[in-house]
Amino acid sequence: MITGLYAITSEELMPGQLLLRKVEAALLAGCRLVQYRDKSASPSEHYRQAAALRALCHRHGALLIVNDSVELAKAAAADGVHLGREDWPLDAAREHLGPAAIIGATCHASLDLARNAAALGANYLAFGRFFPSHTKPQAPSAQLPLLSQTKRVLNLPVVAIGGINVDNAPSLIAAGADCLAVCHDLFSSDNLDQVQRRAAHYVSLFDTAQESQ
Repeated sequence: MITGLYAITSEELMPGQLLLRKVEAALLAGCRLVQYRDKSASPSEHYRQAAALRALCHRHGALLIVNDSVELAKAAAADGVHLGREDWPLDAAREHLGPAAIIGATCHASLDLARNAAALGANYLAFGRFFPSHTKPQAPSAQLPLLSQTKRVLNLPVVAIGGINVDNAPSLIAAGADCLAVCHDLFSSDNLDQVQRRAAHYVSLFDTAQESQ
């Protein structure tokens, strides 16, 4: 189910009740994968928000992935965790969360990192940034051919992240991205109808790509 729009939350764009409201708008449009990412909340708030998001996602038949924190993912009964290069070792995370957990790995712009993550049992491989990014402006730049190259050698879903918008998204899908991780372009508006329309546009891009295959 690692396919289509991958909505990434933001404490800056989604404060307070906007977190659940904006995520629900994306879910109503067909998004089926959400990552909870918050670098500033207290541990108790992290748990409260993650648990609420899990319940919301599951009502809509979607999956919740927690960014960075294996312990939070387990405590909130999330569907999995996304690990950066400085987070838990992937094999330790697998042991802690069990075989059913979805574990994603940040691979930046490196096929070697992707190979290592795949060997350790990652469920998906995330590459980027592909374009200038609001969330991680200093992240290494990745090139489109890396997506198709990875898919030729590794049998895992490939996620593209970094500066994605509705204009450049088709180029990533055409290059082989199974999933597009989007934050700012999806959630920057406080108009919930606009969030839902933007999410629906991303979902339709994948529908169109599948029909053309």
